[in-house]
Amino acid sequence: MTGTTTATDPTGTPGAPLHLAVALDGAGWHPAAWREEGARPGELLSAAYWADLVAEAERGLLDFVTFEDALGLQSAAFHRPDDRTDQVRGSMDAVLLAAHLAPLTTHIGLVPTTNVTHTEPFHLAIGIATLDHAAKGRAGWRPQISSRAADAAHFGRRTTPRLTDEDVTDSELIAARLRELFTEAAEVVEAARRLWDSWEDDAEIRDAPTGRFIDRDKVHHIDFQGANFSVKGPSITPRTPQGQPLVASLAHASTPYEFAALSSDVVHVTPHDRAGVAAILAQVDEAVRRTGRDVTERPLRTFADLLVLLDDEPGAAARRKARLDEVAGTELASDAEIFTGTPAELADLLLDWRSAGLDGFRLRPATLPHDLTAITRGLVPELQHRGAFRTQYESTTLRGHLNLPRPASRYATLAARQTTPGPPVRV
Repeated sequence: MTGTTTATDPTGTPGAPLHLAVALDGAGWHPAAWREEGARPGELLSAAYWADLVAEAERGLLDFVTFEDALGLQSAAFHRPDDRTDQVRGSMDAVLLAAHLAPLTTHIGLVPTTNVTHTEPFHLAIGIATLDHAAKGRAGWRPQISSRAADAAHFGRRTTPRLTDEDVTDSELIAARLRELFTEAAEVVEAARRLWDSWEDDAEIRDAPTGRFIDRDKVHHIDFQGANFSVKGPSITPRTPQGQPLVASLAHASTPYEFAALSSDVVHVTPHDRAGVAAILAQVDEAVRRTGRDVTERPLRTFADLLVLLDDEPGAAARRKARLDEVAGTELASDAEIFTGTPAELADLLLDWRSAGLDGFRLRPATLPHDLTAITRGLVPELQHRGAFRTQYESTTLRGHLNLPRPASRYATLAARQTTPGPPVRV
């Protein structure tokens, strides 16, 4: 059996195969998911629960899974905590969870979320680097700023902007209020990338007879100086299988698009129709131009997020959503488009939107495990039947899944320039 095949979009034009990821969170992305038949609310903090979910995603040949994280309890409000007791509260550290899952999987990418506003950049960098070693090249990272001012009270070191109810009605207002945090986040990612580069690939010698474990000339200080922090380096963790683990971000407005253009390998966007896809991709392209990124050298993959409820019987998913909404006491709301339908109907939508220029999709299952299983055992076979999705993994690294190059260490390149004679200078 061959691996990836060439897809054809609805216009009949051959296209690249789709990339698919899933975003895992608690019992699912619907607030009432934990009360659904088949849910496992008593196991949300068990390793076995998450291992089962990721194993199912890997059986579906998905590119990667993401894990949500936060520095405060979950809340129904984006910008402030609440006191609700009828929704899931409590979670595990996403990086540690991914590290536990790494040896239990073989191909699927593992992308935890971490907060970069209140966490030391050096600690973040070595944590993700360690995950890439544990996963043998399948680690990613979604850096996230702190959008809730209340999170700062857990640390007592600084304050952050407090969003108002008016701010959260418009993504551009949110981005404008938090712009300084996005600027800082870009510096955090840059510092992490330099730390990942600080060990050259062949810095480790491990030669017992000569007593040389490392070549000290191939381990470099990074001397990073940002507006709010500095990092001397080098990393304590040698260079990872991917060189640099993949960086992903979620973006809804101009400032986050700019952050993605500066810092990310994958950007998740939230269009609500095909026209929205084209409009958002134009904004991302503009951010790329504005930041001067060379996408030939550093490609930027674009994924659209969708919150999905899937059932084989037409109309069943919509009825299930209505029942869940009634249990929750309010209609489901999301930053992403909410899809209810059959796997075949979702395949139609994905291929239509893909033809507008997307590389892939990150699907948020409304209920777990139901909607995850519907993705892996319903949607994936449908896309494979249409020649739009892989039939086996062709790579063992996350960068390989997404056809992204392995970056060379910037310090190795610099050292080579400094030691290799150049052409004679003509004056």
